[in-house]
Amino acid sequence: MKKILFIAITFFTIQLVSAQETKTDSNDPVYSTAGLEKKPEFPEGVMAFYKFIAKNYKTPSKSVKGKVYVTFIIEKDGSLSNIKVLRDIGYGTGEEAIRVLSICPNWIPGEKNGQKVRCLYSLPISMS
Repeated sequence: MKKILFIAITFFTIQLVSAQETKTDSNDPVYSTAGLEKKPEFPEGVMAFYKFIAKNYKTPSKSVKGKVYVTFIIEKDGSLSNIKVLRDIGYGTGEEAIRVLSICPNWIPGEKNGQKVRCLYSLPISMS
C-alpha cells in the first residue's frame, strides 16, 4: 500500500510539456494535456493506474532509489506510443519503465473540440 501511495503522490507531480501542440511523424498534431477539453485518463481511474504500475514494475534492486521520468503519446485509440525515458537512474530502471508502459491497457483518449486527439503525457516513476 505504501508503494501505491508513493506512486500516487509522485504522479501528481506530472511534468507537463509547455508547448500547446507538438508535431511528430504523423500528420495529426500531438497536444499537451493543458490544451484539451477532456484530459486522457486510465480506465477505472488514477488509482487503477497506480496499482497497474505497482503490480507490474519490477525494481532491479531493493537499494535503487530515485525517479525515472518518462514521456509517451496517448493515441486517438487510447494506445501508448513513442514511450521514451527522459531521465533514468540506471540499473535497468528506464528499460523497465518502457516495458511496463508498453503492456499498459489502452487509456481513454483526450478530446479537443469534441474530437479524440493525440496527447503527450509525462510522469515520474519513483523507486523507494
